[in-house]
Amino acid sequence: MHPELFEIPFLHISVKSYGTMMVVGFLIAAFLMRRMMKRVGQNPEFVVNVAMYALISGIVGARVFYVIHHYDQFAGRAMEVFAVWQGGLEFLGGVLTAIAFLLFYLWKQKLPMRMYLDVLAVGLMVGLGFGRVGCLLNGCCFGKCSDTPVAIQFPYGSPAFHSQTRPDNARNRSEAKIDLPADYYDAEGYLKPKETLTEAQLAAVTDGPYHTLPVLPTQIYSTLNAFLLAGVLYGLWRKIGRSRPGVTLSVMFLLYGPTRFYLETLRDDNPFEQAWWAIYKGGTVSQNIGIYLVITGAILLSFFLTRKPIEQETPKNNKKK
Repeated sequence: MHPELFEIPFLHISVKSYGTMMVVGFLIAAFLMRRMMKRVGQNPEFVVNVAMYALISGIVGARVFYVIHHYDQFAGRAMEVFAVWQGGLEFLGGVLTAIAFLLFYLWKQKLPMRMYLDVLAVGLMVGLGFGRVGCLLNGCCFGKCSDTPVAIQFPYGSPAFHSQTRPDNARNRSEAKIDLPADYYDAEGYLKPKETLTEAQLAAVTDGPYHTLPVLPTQIYSTLNAFLLAGVLYGLWRKIGRSRPGVTLSVMFLLYGPTRFYLETLRDDNPFEQAWWAIYKGGTVSQNIGIYLVITGAILLSFFLTRKPIEQETPKNNKKK
């Protein structure tokens, strides 16, 4: 776990691992999408602009969804809602927000909507793969406790440690998994910084009875899943991208929905959902959205496959603005 990669000398500004991986993912995805757009004879500059707008709107949407579903964490600390650099983004919330904005933007610019969404679907999976590496470095999106050989252990003060040392009513857990003594907390009930612990306390939470329990490396699973889906979608796009625009996007929904649903069963961080809109009562928000993604993908795929195949969609206005 390395939430901070390094600190810029003299400025005392730390470079966060999660944000860095998001930037790396965006740059690599942008490079790939530019090549894809050139392949179909489109202006590659447009897709970079669209991707940038999608990234910004997606971050805002992901943060809003996270705050809504974890609002108890921000009670009395309203300004922390804007502290995105501290972590706390809900990926599917960002996707829904970004898609809504993209539909409006592509319509407004009179760009070939299905073609752009297909290319962005591939780029999205590439960006997600790097984003999940950032999750691993940040310590968020952790898995359930496990004694399997692949399990990993996060340090004292990590999100996994916080989760295991407290009851979690949002996940129907009435007791903490680690009975951490009261002297590890300050007068206000916050966990003491690692630097303030005594040698005995530090030993107890490092290798002793209060160490963080090993968990499944769900961030790595999610990374592999995203890269695998990116490869499958890219191959599909190469084969029928020109003649069947919209199919690649539809297949992304059909593939990512169930894989995300399964990965959620391995995680131990997201709260269970009982809202009226939830199809799967007692599942997480992401599991329910995953179900909606499958339904949406099936509807879109059925519609696009009934359309007459075309050679290539040409935008009405392909001049750089």
